[in-house]
Amino acid sequence: MANDKTALTAKLVAAYVGNNQVEVNDLADLIKRTYQALDGVGAPAPSESEKQAPAVSIKKSVTPDALICLDCGKKQSMLKRHLMTAHRMTVDDYRTKWNLASDYPMVAPNYASRRSELAIKSGLGRKPKSTTQDSAAGEALVKQKRQHSYPASKWSKPSD
Repeated sequence: MANDKTALTAKLVAAYVGNNQVEVNDLADLIKRTYQALDGVGAPAPSESEKQAPAVSIKKSVTPDALICLDCGKKQSMLKRHLMTAHRMTVDDYRTKWNLASDYPMVAPNYASRRSELAIKSGLGRKPKSTTQDSAAGEALVKQKRQHSYPASKWSKPSD
């Protein structure tokens, strides 16, 4: 096995030196680094014996104006996009990693209330206002439409 790594190191270094200019003084270091890189291939990845500590405590991560990311410590008004772009994590992955409850907020409380007020002002979530006059007029239109009869076609059954 050691001979295989040595032979592979020699082939890799020879190919590299054949296409690149390398100083004589740097050649020994190149061989050493290449062999060490090959020596690490196939070895199990270092295990995480220690869990990553959160950047801040979970209680302190929720403030009225911002949420603090437990991975990196950045203040965000909404965590979902930050988690995906910066950490390649979904909200469920984040909650699982840090053992957070399912009701842990992903949006800062003040931001959520501000958006809620805007939605209420614009009329979202409400049914359109209708008066009894409007509904009575609508029923009259329906009755008028039903009174119209179409001429009989040659495929229809004659009415007796």
